[in-house]
Amino acid sequence: MPRTRQAVPSRDPEDAILVRSLGLELPPDQRLDAHAHPWGQLVLATDGVLAVETERGGWVVPPRRAVWIGAGFLHSVRATGRVRMRTLYLRPDLAEPLQRACCVVPVSPLLRELALEVLRRGMLRDDEPAEARLAAVVVDQLRATEEVPLRVDLPSDVRARRVADAVRSDLARRLPLADLVRGSGASVRTVERLFVAQTGLTFRAWSSVRATRALEPSRRANR
Repeated sequence: MPRTRQAVPSRDPEDAILVRSLGLELPPDQRLDAHAHPWGQLVLATDGVLAVETERGGWVVPPRRAVWIGAGFLHSVRATGRVRMRTLYLRPDLAEPLQRACCVVPVSPLLRELALEVLRRGMLRDDEPAEARLAAVVVDQLRATEEVPLRVDLPSDVRARRVADAVRSDLARRLPLADLVRGSGASVRTVERLFVAQTGLTFRAWSSVRATRALEPSRRANR
């Protein structure tokens, strides 16, 4: 009696995707309202500075850093200036070894190039051996990084510090820098230069995170 061959159910092509990618150009002050993803998410800015906010705090993401956002973690994103945002989404089983919450991590040259390569390809699939190996390297790089503490430095120059203190004294207001420098003893251009040199951020980027109340006196400010 001949055997009947049972049909093997075909796999949905979407199920083979390990990593998705997305690139966005965000204008100044563009905000992506609070949302969550079923996949883990790595967000980096190749140009400009992002501010990522969650119910647990806020993170500043300049070009040499990235923020890891665990699956299902509610977050919003805001561009502090013109930003080129690059995002990788990792399938839940691939992201399993990684932290489930939200944290900022340094972006090594290798991790940056890996992210850009995934963006160039668009996605990585588990039925393509070379792509599966590439996805594994991305995870290895993320596992090897250490979380960057949540802190934004204060400028040490007394003139720029006066401006910073004025911002910190009233977090609800959004005065332009031209108003804030009055009485500081410095021009707008000088204060902008001091913020970049002493905090690593433009004044616009630095002040955009004041709502997170994450600004703490740093060792640099106390020298």
